[in-house]
Amino acid sequence: MTSSSRFRVPLVLITCLLLHTTVLADIRIRDVMPDLMLLVAVAAGITGGPDRGARIGFASGMALDLFLSGPLGLSALVFTLVGYGMGAAHTGVLRPSWYLRSLAAMLGSAAGVVLYAIAGTMLGEPLVSLRLVPVVVIVALANAVMAPVVVRVVGWSLAGDVPDRLTGSIRV
Repeated sequence: MTSSSRFRVPLVLITCLLLHTTVLADIRIRDVMPDLMLLVAVAAGITGGPDRGARIGFASGMALDLFLSGPLGLSALVFTLVGYGMGAAHTGVLRPSWYLRSLAAMLGSAAGVVLYAIAGTMLGEPLVSLRLVPVVVIVALANAVMAPVVVRVVGWSLAGDVPDRLTGSIRV
């Protein structure tokens, strides 16, 4: 990790956490809010590859877990897996366009919500129900809309730390 990314990554994580817990907490569609911290993990996988995706996914999940009432570490576990998975799936794609990044963010977000519900249910939280379907759809669509901006911001935070082929058109 370069010295500039050592400062940029925490700055982006803290800013996104503040946005997630304040602004986005008031933006609800059918009582479901977008999951910006999950999107940060997805964006880290897209721009930084599996290693960075897993690391930033863990950090964003653990930061979010401090504000949730569920089992501590559940978001960290899920976001780590999603960040790594998105990085592994995205490594072979050279210079993806913005709509492919949005599509990847939508699929990664949907997978993250489903994985969170399954893991939470295994830990005794009753999260798998018919209510999960609209939650998956709304979070996936909302994150797909936010993805172009978040992918660029996360890519900026990792600039100089990952190969150009992963960051796409981001030049810092």
